[in-house]
Amino acid sequence: MTFDLILIGYGNVARRFVGLLEEQRAALAAQHGLSARVIGIVTRHGEAFAASGLDTARIRLKPPIGNTQSGRAAERPDTTQHTLAFLRDALHQCSDAAREQRLVVVETTTLDINRGEPAATYIRTALGRGAHVITTNKGPVACAYRSLLRTAEEADRRWLFEGTVMDGVPLFNMARETLRAVTIVGFRGVVNSTTNFMLTAMEQGQAFDDALREMQAMGIAEADVSLDVDGWDAAAKTAALANVLLDARLTPADVEREGISRGTRARAVKACEAGRRLKLVARASREGRRVTARVALEELAGDDLLAELEGQQNALILYTDLLDEIAIVQRGGGLTQTAYALLSDLLTIGKDATRFSAIRRSPRRARRG
Repeated sequence: MTFDLILIGYGNVARRFVGLLEEQRAALAAQHGLSARVIGIVTRHGEAFAASGLDTARIRLKPPIGNTQSGRAAERPDTTQHTLAFLRDALHQCSDAAREQRLVVVETTTLDINRGEPAATYIRTALGRGAHVITTNKGPVACAYRSLLRTAEEADRRWLFEGTVMDGVPLFNMARETLRAVTIVGFRGVVNSTTNFMLTAMEQGQAFDDALREMQAMGIAEADVSLDVDGWDAAAKTAALANVLLDARLTPADVEREGISRGTRARAVKACEAGRRLKLVARASREGRRVTARVALEELAGDDLLAELEGQQNALILYTDLLDEIAIVQRGGGLTQTAYALLSDLLTIGKDATRFSAIRRSPRRARRG
């Protein structure tokens, strides 16, 4: 089956995803009977569309109306409306692919910590017009999870977001597919790579600003670094995890939050000298119908699994009713791992669509069902 992809956002993650599709083309066809072609791209800097598929090696984005003569994208107040207009038109032109469940919108725009917009609107629009959606944007999961899930269910389409927490680690897929009779009652973890790297660096004497610049140079820190150091990124991930795993109704604003600062260095060094480690820990738990969540600096015993995390490493410990504690550790992360999460979600959709296609081709089986 060949999937048609429309990309909203074409930054580092989306570009790496497109690269992965090409690198894995033969394996995807042989092992999964799946191929994919990019037919549309829209960003605030430009757009491109070809129903027969774009040449991703030579993509030329057409500048949006209102650009300067120099070709630099103008900052326009109606960027969202421009994107929505492009998306609606592209979805209309791909109605056959949507009907056959092989149209996928890939949403990788930047995080909005307050409402998850305009990403949530893009996702809702795509689902409502017959497309599946995969995203690495944690904002919609943290701010509008229930409404978007309801939209996906009503449209009978998939909305998947494996890349929103811990890059490509199949966390949500594990909970959805392999822990079906297990109830998750809480979790704790280190989920922000930038702050964990900085805490490790400051323990070793590096200055706060130098450690942050290193994360920026590597492309790991958020474009708005305050989202990392003030704990907002971790709070958004905590809300997303709680909403999906604990059936909560949280937003990032509902998560008690603490970040790190230049003054954190002395505290990190002191903890390390005492055989302990200072970590920015995300926690959530359910008691009855109430879910509480927080992100805060904690001094952990040296033999705590989270204390052993170095640099950009992340980990999450799930507390369950039947399996006690389940720990998931991510030893390394980056663009490839996040892009892989999109590929993994596409394969999940591919499995569903293949099943749908087989049933549709077998009227006798459908009548018996």
